[in-house]
Amino acid sequence: MRYISTRGTAPELTFEEAMMTGLARDGGLYVPADVPTLSHDEIAAMAGLRYEDIAFKVMRPFIGETFTDEEFKSLIDAAYKGFGHDARAPLVQLAPNHFLLELFHGPTLAFKDFAMQLIGQMFQAALGRSGKSITIVGATSGDTGSAAIEAFRGLSNVNVFILYPHGRVSEVQRRQMTTPVESNVHALAVDGDFDDCQAMVKDMFNDFDFREEVALAGVNSINWGRVLAQVVYYFSSAVSLGAPHREVSFTVPTGNFGDIFAGYIAKRMGLPIKDLVVATNQNDILHRTLETGAYTKEGVTPSISPSMDIQVSSNFERALFDAYDRDGATVATQMDDLKSGGFAISQGAYQALKETYKSGRASEAETSAAIKSYVADHGELLCPHSAVGVHVAEDYLGTTPMITLATAHPAKFPAAVEEATGIHPPLPSRMSDLFERPERLTRVAHDLTAIQTIIKDRIA
Repeated sequence: MRYISTRGTAPELTFEEAMMTGLARDGGLYVPADVPTLSHDEIAAMAGLRYEDIAFKVMRPFIGETFTDEEFKSLIDAAYKGFGHDARAPLVQLAPNHFLLELFHGPTLAFKDFAMQLIGQMFQAALGRSGKSITIVGATSGDTGSAAIEAFRGLSNVNVFILYPHGRVSEVQRRQMTTPVESNVHALAVDGDFDDCQAMVKDMFNDFDFREEVALAGVNSINWGRVLAQVVYYFSSAVSLGAPHREVSFTVPTGNFGDIFAGYIAKRMGLPIKDLVVATNQNDILHRTLETGAYTKEGVTPSISPSMDIQVSSNFERALFDAYDRDGATVATQMDDLKSGGFAISQGAYQALKETYKSGRASEAETSAAIKSYVADHGELLCPHSAVGVHVAEDYLGTTPMITLATAHPAKFPAAVEEATGIHPPLPSRMSDLFERPERLTRVAHDLTAIQTIIKDRIA
């Protein structure tokens, strides 16, 4: 299995190389040169299996010779043993043909745990073989940062620096990043928005001297390993509802496009997915793009669903790459145009995207209304991101089962949930003292050089 860049000029890599590298040296994102497929019988045989066993069957074709079968099985088991539900990603029925996929039973109460816990295990195994140390730098709109810190805290051969937008994450999200006591994790509160944080991380990867000096690695969804781990729960949930013998659809609260791109990969692998629905909040650049064919930045307005407050959705580049029939030069040109504010998608590529994805948006008022109505009418307390998902999904309900991804626990966003419902969602008992723990963070300006200096000083 080989991996190629979406911009066409970086060298092909193995799975391990692509995982450890993160962003390609030409600025692109790695994708598999060919997407392996599973037969009807192979998918049908997943019925009734443990989540971990499905994970092995889905991901094994992508990893090549990086791990033996036994190694990979043990890494998967270790990744998910700390989840709070034996099913790992249980389904809850909301209404006829509408189901909620609960992805918040991991250690940081968000879907990012599915990928990050496995990435942590794979990184440890790879570094253990090589004896090397690395510096992980990531940007977060709220959940990636805490999941990364949880996965790598305390490791002697890894330093983790997480950039998050100061004042634009929930208090629970912030405290999950700032209260760990291990000296190898560093929370950097940036004066700016998520797009500013993400842009600086990409700039660090494109500064090859800095990249080599600190042994830079990435765990944002630019990392193919992140996307791959998320493919699994599309299979586990669809099989639970009768796939491959019948189609299913998915609605995905979407900010950086990685989670729904994982659904696209599942479909390419042979899972019978009818609709993949992109659900956006008021920062609806992805919905506007799929409606108009123009990707145009309009600025970020803070919302009650902060993990979706994004204008530059990194993984949309992977979608464009396939929509342009894997023309890396065209993708590179469009990414350059994005720096100036946006770009128009060609008619052929736009048609390909429209055939693959549907979309919708939820305003702040509609998001709050969904939180209120779903607890009253269905007995399900939702986080704001999941509420965006169910609101958009309602426009696409029909005879095909619809699975809406519940991306975070409502307790991660207690203020928004309480304002909508009057209910203050409690944290799980293992986190009950979160608000009593001392915080440790560094407030930083939106200044790439200053942040690079902090990173070099702390790993010295």
